Amino acid sequence: MSTHLNTPADAVAGAGAATVNHRAVLAVTCVALATVVSAVASLNVAIPSIARDTHASQTQLSWMVDAYALVFAALLLPAGALGDRYGRRRALLAGLSVFGAGSIAAMAYSDARWLIGMRAVLGLGAALVMPATLSTITSTFPDAQRTRAVGTWAGVAGGSAVLGLLTSGLVLEQWSWRSVFAVNVVLAVIAVVGTLRVIPESADPDAPAVDWTGAALSVVGLGALVYSIIEAPTAGWASAQTLVGLAASFVLLAGFIGWELQADQPLLDPRLFVHRAFAAGTLSITLQFFAFFGFIFLVLQYLQLVLDDRPLIAALSLIPMALGMMPSARLLAPKLAAQVGTAPTCALGLLVAAAAFGWLATLDASSSYWVLLIGIVPLGAGMGLAMTPATAAVTDALPKDKQGVGSAMNDLARELGGALGIAVLGSILQSAYRDHLSVAGLPPAAAGKARESLALASRLGPRVAHNAEAAFVDGMQYALLGGAAAVLVAAIGVLALYRRGR
Repeated sequence: MSTHLNTPADAVAGAGAATVNHRAVLAVTCVALATVVSAVASLNVAIPSIARDTHASQTQLSWMVDAYALVFAALLLPAGALGDRYGRRRALLAGLSVFGAGSIAAMAYSDARWLIGMRAVLGLGAALVMPATLSTITSTFPDAQRTRAVGTWAGVAGGSAVLGLLTSGLVLEQWSWRSVFAVNVVLAVIAVVGTLRVIPESADPDAPAVDWTGAALSVVGLGALVYSIIEAPTAGWASAQTLVGLAASFVLLAGFIGWELQADQPLLDPRLFVHRAFAAGTLSITLQFFAFFGFIFLVLQYLQLVLDDRPLIAALSLIPMALGMMPSARLLAPKLAAQVGTAPTCALGLLVAAAAFGWLATLDASSSYWVLLIGIVPLGAGMGLAMTPATAAVTDALPKDKQGVGSAMNDLARELGGALGIAVLGSILQSAYRDHLSVAGLPPAAAGKARESLALASRLGPRVAHNAEAAFVDGMQYALLGGAAAVLVAAIGVLALYRRGR
């Protein structure tokens, strides 16, 4: 892999180590990190408002969220390599500028396709920013301060999604969905000013050239996979478009693996997965966030479109999930892992999360908040219990000079899992919604609109709205069961890989 976080060859230009204000550097890098990580989840709160204003279909709504996550994940490794080679400060400034400009452009038109395109642009900016923040910390902080700084970075990375949900809920109480992008602009400007003032330039002059062939194969392969999955409910799962798209994605991703195996400086070395603990940790993180980000995408629509909650109430409703996650990740998981081992701790957390998803699949149009609360607290606790040992497994499985690889793989697994989860669970929702929606007696044009999304169906009269809500709930239940199955597979896979490793 060509992403390096800190090597003896790293050079800090423009300021000596003694003149660097490490506290200010940490503050600015954390603001930049929070800016791009919060955007993964923040738009979910605004999805119902966007659907009503732009008349977007459910497929287009999936793309609005996933265009960001997919581009972010697909470009994370090559963008990190560019920052290491040509300067992390330059990467931060470029990424934040692209992110801010894309957010300004997103506010210009009430058009679903335009928003999808701009969210992809934001993903490009985020891919430049995120690896540069951690690389800046590890290359500028002295050894005595580095561990605590990296811990702060990890805490911000974990908590920014919740922060994004709350901020979006607050601004949507007063303004339209455009305010969510305005918050992006404000944060990006603050981070740019801070970067110009306090971040020293740092680079690794010995970093290898970027593996552009591998990058192209991975981006196109993942793009074809996600496109085929998201469009399948409309095109048909057995249609030529879907089958050809899926086949092409598998061929491209197989080609990526083959290319990386023979490359002198691979973007991602597949041989790393020979390490059983590394493979188990990566599998766990990927499928955890597959289910988690898919759940956030679904439940925020459910709360606002089915239960008629305001955006802020919908965002606040999910806070107990974080309250279950944080003590579980920071206190319980390390103690339990020390007593019974990494694999049992990780598998237990995944099983708790799978059970929580099974419970949440019972939500319907008349459920009280208590039903949701009983599900999201153990969901957060289970994820926290599984996340800490999985992350440790990814990094601890590799030697000291490969810790940058482990950190980059952890980020990639999380973002890629989230992108695939939104695509797959959103597609399950849309397929079931279209199959279960009764449009008898409606004119063809109105029936077509009703099938596109619940937000559009709700405008076609009380009877259609009631039928659409029931169909949406059916689809959400199937999707949440899919999330439960994914997390259960992760638990089985973790135990199997560790047992085989022994």
